[in-house]
Amino acid sequence: MSSQNPNASPIAYTSSPIPGRAKTPLTRAQWVILILLVLSVTINYIDRGSLSAADKYLQQDFGLDPEQRGTVYSAFFAGYAGLMLVAGWLVDRFDVNRVLAVGFMLWTTAILFTGAASGFGMLIALRILLGAGESVAYPAYSKILAGSYHEQQRGFANAAIDAGSKIGPALSLLAGGLLMERFGWRSFFYAMGGLSFLWMIPWFIMVPKGERLIPTAVGRVPTMLEICRKRQAWGTFMGLFGGNYAWYFLLTWIPGYFRMARHYSQHEVAIFGSLPLWVTAASTLTCGLLSDRLIARGWDASRVRKSFLGTGVLGATIMLPAALVTDSNLSLLLICIASMAIGIESSNVWATTQRMAGPWASGRWTGMQNLFGNIPGIIAPWFTGWVVKMTGSFTSAFLAATVMLLISFVGYVILVPRVEPIDWEA
Repeated sequence: MSSQNPNASPIAYTSSPIPGRAKTPLTRAQWVILILLVLSVTINYIDRGSLSAADKYLQQDFGLDPEQRGTVYSAFFAGYAGLMLVAGWLVDRFDVNRVLAVGFMLWTTAILFTGAASGFGMLIALRILLGAGESVAYPAYSKILAGSYHEQQRGFANAAIDAGSKIGPALSLLAGGLLMERFGWRSFFYAMGGLSFLWMIPWFIMVPKGERLIPTAVGRVPTMLEICRKRQAWGTFMGLFGGNYAWYFLLTWIPGYFRMARHYSQHEVAIFGSLPLWVTAASTLTCGLLSDRLIARGWDASRVRKSFLGTGVLGATIMLPAALVTDSNLSLLLICIASMAIGIESSNVWATTQRMAGPWASGRWTGMQNLFGNIPGIIAPWFTGWVVKMTGSFTSAFLAATVMLLISFVGYVILVPRVEPIDWEA
């Protein structure tokens, strides 16, 4: 492979082989790509979390009860999970950089038109379209990182992307909530949709097309059926299923929980309701760096990845007492601790998958894992809304999320024997 592609990008496209277990610094090209990926996932999650920030206005303007609002939130995941297998196939079949760009344009268009939504049905349709566009994101990220970053770099790279996925909804809730309060919720969606298109400019100019940043051996691309025959794959499917249930429950209903159960004002929801998301972002970035440093110092990569995953999902079960305590400040503190634990887990989710799948199977494996992992996105928002409507309480919703975290622990720690590259030739 040539060290430079002058026709594709002004970036020098080189990387030195990894010297044993020493820490390998990111090249300029790797930094540019990573920064743009983090920006894209931040925009991604601002877009998907913005409707939760507008929860109060959906109730006022459209007269939607909790179950209906939960249905709107779930509609995103119907489009997202429904196309995940197709997304995984696309990023393995075509130029992953262009596939990501097309998906980005699709989801940005959906968020732009959300500002013009005129009713329940149109909200549902636009959320499905938003999910369909965003379905290519994580398979594309996984494909790019598996082919362009070393094992000792992927913990930080994946954690940086994961931090973007936490900063996005935090910004959506904090800045979005305050801006909606002042300028109206529709203006926020118009502005967010229009400004997001600017990301396309540096992506097309600065990112090389059709090459990898690091040399890798030629390998065979396994079929989806072959991936499904691996016990490790089902462990990651179950792990993400349980972990994402808890995460999507917090992501979609934390604003409503603080407003309805803890009686926060809209202003207080914007400020205090975003705190757990900021905590998760800081936690995942810190733990991604820490896991890379431990592996670079000679720690067993499998033990490191599984330790972070298991510790995170078990620690997050502390969210259950948050629904039981009477003091609102203590409830917020417990949710922040649970969010920190979610960051410990999420920092190593995709580094684990990429290590086992390799660059040839990362897109498809990630697509299938994300399919299973986002079914809870359909269930959790609707179920929470239904429970709140029927009981007037969030306790059962918190209990369900806690049970799902235990299921996640079984998947990551028990079903995955070791986090090691799979020989697809065999």
